[in-house]
Amino acid sequence: MTDGNIAAWPGRSYPLGATIREDGTNFALFASDAEAVELILLDEAGGMLAAYDLVEQTDLVWHGLIPHVGPGTRYGYRVHGAYDANRGLRHNPNKLLLDPYARAITGSVRWGPEVFGYVWGRGDGQISRLDSAEHMPHSVVVDNSFDWTGEHRPDVPWSDTVIYETHVRGFTMRHPGIPEELRGTYAGLAHPAAIEHLTTLGITSVELMPVHQFVDPQHLVDHGLRNFWGYDSVGYFAPEARYSSAGDKGEQVVEFKAMIKALHAAGLEVILDVVYNHTAEGSEMGPTLCFRGVDNRSYYRLVEEKPRFYYDVTGCGNSLNAGSPSTLQMIMDSLRYWVSEMHVDGFRFDLASALARQFYDVDRLSAFFDIIHQDPTLAHVKLIAEPWDVGEGGYQVGNFPVRWAEWNGKYRDCVRDYWRGQVAGVGELAARLTGSSDLYQGDGRSPFSSINFVTAHDGFTLRDLVSYNDKHNQANGEENHDGSDDNRSWNCGVEGETDDPAVRALRQRQQRNLLATLILSVGCPMIVAGDEMGRTQRGNNNVYCQDNETSWLDWENTDRELLDYTRHLIALRAEQPVLRRQRFFAGQVGRGQRRKDVVWLDDHGVEMTEAQWDDESRRSLGMLLNGDEIPDHTADGHRIRGDTLLLIVHSHHKDKLWTLPSGWGDHWEVLLNTAQGTPPARARVIEAAKPLRVSSRSLVVLRRV
Repeated sequence: MTDGNIAAWPGRSYPLGATIREDGTNFALFASDAEAVELILLDEAGGMLAAYDLVEQTDLVWHGLIPHVGPGTRYGYRVHGAYDANRGLRHNPNKLLLDPYARAITGSVRWGPEVFGYVWGRGDGQISRLDSAEHMPHSVVVDNSFDWTGEHRPDVPWSDTVIYETHVRGFTMRHPGIPEELRGTYAGLAHPAAIEHLTTLGITSVELMPVHQFVDPQHLVDHGLRNFWGYDSVGYFAPEARYSSAGDKGEQVVEFKAMIKALHAAGLEVILDVVYNHTAEGSEMGPTLCFRGVDNRSYYRLVEEKPRFYYDVTGCGNSLNAGSPSTLQMIMDSLRYWVSEMHVDGFRFDLASALARQFYDVDRLSAFFDIIHQDPTLAHVKLIAEPWDVGEGGYQVGNFPVRWAEWNGKYRDCVRDYWRGQVAGVGELAARLTGSSDLYQGDGRSPFSSINFVTAHDGFTLRDLVSYNDKHNQANGEENHDGSDDNRSWNCGVEGETDDPAVRALRQRQQRNLLATLILSVGCPMIVAGDEMGRTQRGNNNVYCQDNETSWLDWENTDRELLDYTRHLIALRAEQPVLRRQRFFAGQVGRGQRRKDVVWLDDHGVEMTEAQWDDESRRSLGMLLNGDEIPDHTADGHRIRGDTLLLIVHSHHKDKLWTLPSGWGDHWEVLLNTAQGTPPARARVIEAAKPLRVSSRSLVVLRRV
């Protein structure tokens, strides 16, 4: 027992974290290498109100019950034990630590030598005696009660899902219909003005960039910047407090739940972008805020021969050790908490390959996957992987197990290259348009295992993608060295914004081409917030630190024409079952079928030959989707019948005359033509025998009538 402290009542070892009971609050902390654990109750200034020794230890969990402690109480831990960097031991009782299971966190890190476990400026070998309490945020005791009366989860089928990747703050900060005091917050995203945009757009699922409590790294703060994206988690159970309009002492939890309830009432799912691959504590030279000081060897992957150093496959200084039972338990407890208590509908796992590295290589049979698949709480939620990390062998597109969808990076690269004229032939394009069966069919997965996208938060916006050949990230303070360098020429003639009408028209058409390809491809489309209305970041393709008008959606300068076009595309997808197939196309006549379910055509209206598939100069492709052969059924067993559609994609810089296929009907109507700036108010009907002029760099959708 520490001199002068009060011994806590024994309490219970489970659940971990702070749990309110009738007789007080139970505190439980896993710390396998600790020699003693102090629970510190704090005032708003960080001053100590009381200190308790958790004298009970069960299965490596230190626990105790503190009577008369309830919601809103601030607390932290001091963990005693060895400090031996060479052995991977980094305990330091001078550092006030966040609870890894905190349900809410208040305050922020005040950077200085006090928050580092070692003596600043002398390497990490000597323990620091500076106290960090006045420089640290605090954990908060939270009451989980909330009135969910009338709430229903949308449970959108994968076949109907259209994902909208957005940011709580970035989406709402400049929205004129949201009251100023609610902008940038969960309440702002729940406001009717925000929900109206989402529902009228037609998307089904909102994917929120990180909302777990995160940290502004010191190098950003020193340069007057902020962590806008939030990929530096420090609390996996706590909703980020800066997005709360009501307060940060537990009110953020209630406000987050109210946001979920409002979005669900509008029929919208909520998917969270979660960062279980690394934390905000960085490398061995990083601060001691939470996990490092609690149990460094359990929470982090250390270099086996040199445990002083962190095994880093994330590029962020450390990697969480998902192979450790305690860390895996924390991840699973966090996932279950956000589903059962916060009512979210799914997760997108950042750098998911890092979680699969049970040993060294990415392991599809790792404990992480096994436990998720066996968990009944997670059985109904959507699971999406970013299927890569920065380590050797980390690119794993197509290799995640059943039940997982994946960000399909090969779809993004192929579609971009096709429309900028830098792809050889149309063979890969055909695979990407039809759900990427080459990546997913062999594993028993569906076309919706492919999350199709052409842009994401990380990179150029859609408008900037077709407007800039080079990144312009100077404002990030890294001499334009940050961000990707993969944006090859779009042959637009002018770099950046321009008043040249010909260049502007071409860029607008290319935006329509990319959106049409994305939304009408088989698979699950993901749109990035603002791409539907022409948002620009002025060529900055890495706005992770730009919490300002560079990254916030500019509602005042919405491209109304593009917005209407996007709404039309999403509605067209929803109306056509052949675009939302739950099984892959066979490409051949099967049992009980009269014709193929998909036919690939050349510009003469004739089925493609093997030689034509091998023609690397080919820039046109027709995809006929047979609406009479859809191997899907409704819940009551009735066969779905849909229209037969013909999609013509043509990326060449010259127009081409197309002959429509014979034997499929005498008349076709044009539902969409990206060469036109607005969707057709009335479908144009053409005869199959007459040629159709397809404009340069355009996509045309026709329906058999």
